[in-house]
Amino acid sequence: MSKQSNLGEVASVFFRLGLVAFGGPAAHIAMMEDEIVEKRKWMDRQHFLDLMGATNLIPGPNSTEMTMHCGHERAGIPGLFVAGACFIFPAVVITAILGYLYVTYGQLPSVEPFLLGIKPAVLALIASAIYKLGKKALKGVELSILGVLTVIASLMGVDEIVALLSAGVIGTMYFYFKSAVNTGKVTSLIPLFFFQGAVVKLSTMKIFLSFLKVGAILYGSGYVLFAYLDAELVSSGVLSRPELMDAIAIGQFTPGPVLSTATFIGYQLGGISGAIVATFGMFLPSFLFVWIMNPLVPKMRQSKVLGYFLDCVNVGAVAVMVAVLFSMAKESLIDWRSFVIAGLSAAAIFGPKKISVMWIVFGSAVLGYLLYMV
Repeated sequence: MSKQSNLGEVASVFFRLGLVAFGGPAAHIAMMEDEIVEKRKWMDRQHFLDLMGATNLIPGPNSTEMTMHCGHERAGIPGLFVAGACFIFPAVVITAILGYLYVTYGQLPSVEPFLLGIKPAVLALIASAIYKLGKKALKGVELSILGVLTVIASLMGVDEIVALLSAGVIGTMYFYFKSAVNTGKVTSLIPLFFFQGAVVKLSTMKIFLSFLKVGAILYGSGYVLFAYLDAELVSSGVLSRPELMDAIAIGQFTPGPVLSTATFIGYQLGGISGAIVATFGMFLPSFLFVWIMNPLVPKMRQSKVLGYFLDCVNVGAVAVMVAVLFSMAKESLIDWRSFVIAGLSAAAIFGPKKISVMWIVFGSAVLGYLLYMV
């Protein structure tokens, strides 16, 4: 297959994923693992894990950055940009339309019944990815213990990036010195660096720079995004806190990355041109970070010490997904209807006959609407 046809395949795959990618980064990663590793075999599960672990250590939306890595794997650097753009596109368009409705009519359409159906289904998707990735990541008792400790730390409220880095550093030191003791040799420990009220109308350039700054330093979930945007926009009087909360809600219930919130706020601040530049500003750093990092991950795997680090961070990344699953289950499994939808979704995912993630998400949304509206 030619690079050009690969590019078309990349565009098709990630546009479809962008349409159904509800549930946050852990759910997006689960969908990608199923589509890219399981079905299409663009890469093996170990490399997918390595990319996932490394991506968790750089700023930006992790799941969107994973789409870029997958696109690069299939169609080179053009694939990186096409995959990221196609995954983001549906969320950006939907969010821009909702931004227009919000500015024009002052309220949002009710989508709660659909979300109540999708959320339990997402739990089953995440559980499936944890099971498959966990089997590959847990390469012995020591890594299993490290994973359990990371889950506990995450559930106790330790910041995600702190938990991952701690797992990587502590695990690397353990395996490095264990290897040194066993072999009687001490090799050089390579240092590892990661680049690391009424709405006020702003100029297009100021909107772009505000979101570029946030996109370049953002770690963590949509709740962390809320804190960054609160400091950047609410504290300066550009946006009111209720308007920011509405914007975050939009990012949560549209498919794709929650950072599409930027499109919604950009529209409020500067109309369609504000929506466009806010979106570019928010996501541009991620494209650049992934472009720089992608060639480095295989080299890290070839290094003995950095290989230890990747293994430990990979376990930490899966452990964080487990913690996310627990937290989401507490929020999503609220009554008998949610348990029914979660059970049916699990049966569809883990059952003998493979059902497309797209149909599981769509079917769960419709079922949720029917059950909660009766």
